[in-house]
Amino acid sequence: MPAPISVVIPTLNSASELPGCLEALMEGLSAGLIRELIVTDGGSEDQSCAMADGAGAVVVRGAPSRGGQLKRGCDAARGEWLLILHADTCLSPGWSEVVEAHFDTGQGRPAYFHLAFRAAGTGAALVAGWANLRSRLFGLPYGDQGLLIRRSDYKAAGGYPDQPLMEDVALVRRLKGLVALPAMARTSAERYQRQGWLRRGAANLWTLARYACGTSPETLVKAYRK
Repeated sequence: MPAPISVVIPTLNSASELPGCLEALMEGLSAGLIRELIVTDGGSEDQSCAMADGAGAVVVRGAPSRGGQLKRGCDAARGEWLLILHADTCLSPGWSEVVEAHFDTGQGRPAYFHLAFRAAGTGAALVAGWANLRSRLFGLPYGDQGLLIRRSDYKAAGGYPDQPLMEDVALVRRLKGLVALPAMARTSAERYQRQGWLRRGAANLWTLARYACGTSPETLVKAYRK
């Protein structure tokens, strides 16, 4: 029986972060969980694609749009399950055992990981705590928390829209029965540390509110990149 998981990772000049993400996945390979690794690149000018190729990944290339990249990567997948991760996210040790347990007892439900930042301090704890609370109360995990979903359920939900921002929210709002896995997705804090925890956290919340009120992703991404 083939391994069940296709891992899908979007990249765009991600050479500094991708090795850590891939290293954390090795335990899933050893456990016989990972069937294939798909890196879906948006036009990197660094060594991202070379690193992915060296790791034995299928490299899918296309225009730089997070939603479009994820859509292309998931469309190329053949596994029963999709594990979708950002390149700057590292799953915590023991994640493969947690995922195996979910396969046995989770009744096929889509799942995400608890968020943690690779940074210390009150700001990191507060922002991660809010993200985990938002996910639990409203069923709105973001892409940096990872997503584990049956490929058939992904297709039934319509998949990722080809949009530059909020593609993760657009998908998870259409999913039923999302559950949190008792393992961590440890993600980069670089943007928060550069812009300030309060400022970046407030900007993310404002972006989510505007999206919920109907503002287009194309309009939102302009402010987000500033």
